[in-house]
Amino acid sequence: MNLTEIATRPNKTVYVEGDLCYKVFAADYRKSDIFNEALNQTRVEETELFVPKVHAIKRFDGGRLGIVMDYVEGKSLAKLIEENPEKKEEYILRLIDIQLSMHRLTAPELNKQRVKFARKIELSGLSEATQYELQMRLDGMPKHKKLCHGDFNPSNVIITENGEACVIDWSHATIGNASADTARTYLLFKLAGEDEIAEFYLNNFCKKSGTALKYVQNWLPIVAASQMVKGKPEEREMLAKWTDVCQYN
Repeated sequence: MNLTEIATRPNKTVYVEGDLCYKVFAADYRKSDIFNEALNQTRVEETELFVPKVHAIKRFDGGRLGIVMDYVEGKSLAKLIEENPEKKEEYILRLIDIQLSMHRLTAPELNKQRVKFARKIELSGLSEATQYELQMRLDGMPKHKKLCHGDFNPSNVIITENGEACVIDWSHATIGNASADTARTYLLFKLAGEDEIAEFYLNNFCKKSGTALKYVQNWLPIVAASQMVKGKPEEREMLAKWTDVCQYN
């Protein structure tokens, strides 16, 4: 195989050869998580959303496993924003439109968002009292079955030469409440220090979708607790503030 590396992360590397893409994980990456991501993506393939088609899971040198899928050529919205900062707001509005088109769909066989949040609250390391308040809030939120990405941000949207949008990286996909997915994207912008863009994104998402701002904000303590499971010390203090349920009552 003559693979060309096109992206790297601490626990995965992405290669391309011809019209195929190989997402290869670190040797100690959990096998169940790799198979779950591939399964998620194949289930999303069955919707009308443009995603890379999965072909196989393959073992590479060193015992590493990788997902083999279609290679979609183009630039991520994150790269386009980097190259054209004067168009940042235009690209964020495009991001919102793509997310709204995703939220109009469902993929019934995906894991349930509510179950995933409940499990992550338990693993958050927060006090029992805070966990109880968060679980009670989660139980009281409206139950929907919309397609939710779980990590929707400009780096996970590829724009092709003809302007089509392809959504990648489906490891966190669930069916559930679209506003929780929106709160998650907002939080990702905040954690990246993109405060201005975070507010622009949230305000315009609410306008375009006809969603009350307060409704999305009510999800923030829950998604912040979920993010705590990643165990990033530099995020802990900020996330702890977001998990203050009383702040959003």
